[in-house]
Amino acid sequence: MRRGLAVTLFSVALLLLALGAGLLAGVKALPLPVLLDTMLGRGGDEARLILLGLRLPRVVLGGLVGTALGIAGGIIQAATRNPLGDPGLLGINAGAGLAIVVGLGLFGASGMGAMLALAASGAAAAALAVQILAGAVQGGSAPLRLTLAGVAIGALCFGLTQAVALADPERFDLVRNWRVGSLAGDAGRILPAVGPALVAGFVVAGWLAPRLNIAALGEERAASLGLSIGTTRLLALAATVLLAGAATAAAGPIAFVGLAAPHAARHLVGADERLRLLNAGLIGAALVVVADALGRVAAAPAEIPVGVVTALVGAPFLVLLVRARQGATR
Repeated sequence: MRRGLAVTLFSVALLLLALGAGLLAGVKALPLPVLLDTMLGRGGDEARLILLGLRLPRVVLGGLVGTALGIAGGIIQAATRNPLGDPGLLGINAGAGLAIVVGLGLFGASGMGAMLALAASGAAAAALAVQILAGAVQGGSAPLRLTLAGVAIGALCFGLTQAVALADPERFDLVRNWRVGSLAGDAGRILPAVGPALVAGFVVAGWLAPRLNIAALGEERAASLGLSIGTTRLLALAATVLLAGAATAAAGPIAFVGLAAPHAARHLVGADERLRLLNAGLIGAALVVVADALGRVAAAPAEIPVGVVTALVGAPFLVLLVRARQGATR
C-alpha cells in the first residue's frame, strides 16, 4: 500500500510538471514568474489572454483526453487479458473516427454533441465487430486473435475514412488536423460537450476496478465469489466506449497513449487494478499534455499535431518499457 501511495504521488507530481510545461510552452514562451503572477491574478492582459484564454483550456482538455485514453487502455487490457489491448490497436478509435467523418460528410452532422454521439456509436460498432471477428478466427491465443481482429477492423475503418474524406476535400479540410489527433480546436466549446461522457466513463471505471481484480482470478473463481463475468465485461465495454469515444470526438485518434500508460502503471504499481487504472490515467494525461507542448514548440510557429508526436514518441517508449520488464523477470 505504501508503494502504491508513493507511486501515485509521483504520478501526480509528474502530471503537475507536465501541466506547467503545457502552460509555459508555445510560440511565445513564458517564464515561470509570469505564470505564477497570472494564476494569482497579478499578470498583464497579454499573459492572461495567452495563459487563461488559450493555453489553460487546451491543457485541461489534453489532460482529460490523456486520462480517458490511459484508463480505457487499462480497462481493455484487464478485461480481455490482452497486454496489447488499446483503443487504437483494437480499432475503437478508428471506428469512432469513421463514424464522425461519415456523419460530417454524408449526413451534414455538426456540433460537438453530434460528434460525441457519432463517436460513441462508431466505437461501439467497431468493438462489437472486433469481438465477432476474433471469435470467428481459429487458432492462436485469444489475445492474439483479438489484436489481429482489431488491426484488421482498424485498417478497414481507416481506409473508409480516407475514402470518404477524399470524396469531398474542401469539406474535410476543416477537420484535417483532427483526423491525425489534435488539441488545436476550441477547447472552451469542446469541454462542456464531452465532459459528461468523460465523467460517466470515469465513474464506471472506478466501479469496475475492484471487480477487475476479482475477474483476474479466473472465471470459475470469480463466479464463486459472486461476480458476474458477463456484466463486468459489458460494463468494461461501456466504459471503454464512453472514454475512447469522447476522447476521439474531442481530439481525434491519438495513438499509443492507451497502450503505453497502462504498461507504465503496471510496471510501477503491479497488478492491482485500482492503483493501475488511477496511475494509467495520470500518466496518460501527462503524456498527452507533454506531447502537445512538444508539438507546439518543435516546429514553431507551425504546429505538429499531438497524435503525430505520440506516435513518434510512444513507440520507442513502449519498447523501453517492455525491455525493462523483460530484464526484471530474468
